[in-house]
Amino acid sequence: MDPGTLLARITDYASRPDPYPLYGELRAAGPVVRQEDGTFLAGGYHEIAALLHDPRMSADERSRTAPTPYEGTRDASFLRLDDPEHHRLRALAMRPFGPPHSPHRVDAMRGEIARITEELLADLPADRPVDIVDDFAYPLPVIVICRLLGVPREDEPRFRAWSDALVATADIRPGEDTTEVERAGDRAGAELREYLLDLAERRRGRPADDLLSAFVNEPDPSLRLSPQELAVTSALLLIAGHETTVNLITNGVLTLLRGPEHLRRLRREPGLLPLAVEELLRYEPPVHLRERVPLVDIEVAGTTIPAGTSVMLALASGNRDPRRFPEPDRFVPDRPDNEHLGFGSGIHLCYGAPLARIEAQTALGALLPRLEGAQLAEDPPYRRNAMLRGPRHLRVRL
Repeated sequence: MDPGTLLARITDYASRPDPYPLYGELRAAGPVVRQEDGTFLAGGYHEIAALLHDPRMSADERSRTAPTPYEGTRDASFLRLDDPEHHRLRALAMRPFGPPHSPHRVDAMRGEIARITEELLADLPADRPVDIVDDFAYPLPVIVICRLLGVPREDEPRFRAWSDALVATADIRPGEDTTEVERAGDRAGAELREYLLDLAERRRGRPADDLLSAFVNEPDPSLRLSPQELAVTSALLLIAGHETTVNLITNGVLTLLRGPEHLRRLRREPGLLPLAVEELLRYEPPVHLRERVPLVDIEVAGTTIPAGTSVMLALASGNRDPRRFPEPDRFVPDRPDNEHLGFGSGIHLCYGAPLARIEAQTALGALLPRLEGAQLAEDPPYRRNAMLRGPRHLRVRL
């Protein structure tokens, strides 16, 4: 088929259960292929890694020369900014979260994450198939990120609706009119930022042990986020802190159910879990696509990409590139030399990767005894989103 239609075919919902043959087609045609709409699609591991580390590539969608159908009002988080502004905001956000200023914050949560996991498992229904998503994989990272940020757990239904609307704006829908989706995202973003600012203000002068308290009570003016920066950064952490982890856990359970020999091995050798999670991040990553924009004309694998052109990096395709990984379509729990793209790479390497790893290792480790003999109740329906790929439901008879 025409390689110029690959992005449209990859993002077509019909491809969601198994986009990997299309990624193979992309690598064979490319590894960088121009699409019918003028964008480019990159699918080779080495090319994607090089672009993610190239300072001539921008994460800021405002770097595009082609106008977008809808110009919204959302302020960009550091996820969609370039250095030096990206570095400034990310460094300020990292101070209360991780090294070097708060090196023990995430690791100290291991016990609490294990306790939350056991509570969720104890509450799994016995009178119907368990939905791994709604009953377990979704609430676990939500509870954790709420505790970390200082968001009341009872407000979860409110920010779930906001999160759904905002995540929809990050989807990739070539050829579709996304105006209404973008408007809904703008409304959700404004409401979420107002909500988080209000929570932060309540902690001003009365700090608790959470990130909102740390942000709003920073004593050094030079290290302080502005109110708008605090709201945008907190919204990013709230959404990114659970959306991708849900997919990582759910994809992991599905992979083990479809490969019971791996499930049996991990039960015999639980010490392999950290390596197995890394392999899951390669084999079934929670994030499939990311956009970058060249600031100047750039040549990649013999193809010239003009400045300002949208480039879609198919991270999941790079993770299955046989030039980088032997037998890439096999799940190998103890795969060596596994420098995958599951958390991206370069300056935008996932901020919350250490937390996601702990959550996935804890969740899968606790589930292993319950999954022996478990069966899928149905083929899982997938989320609409092509960028954040994972089952919307995963119903299992334990």
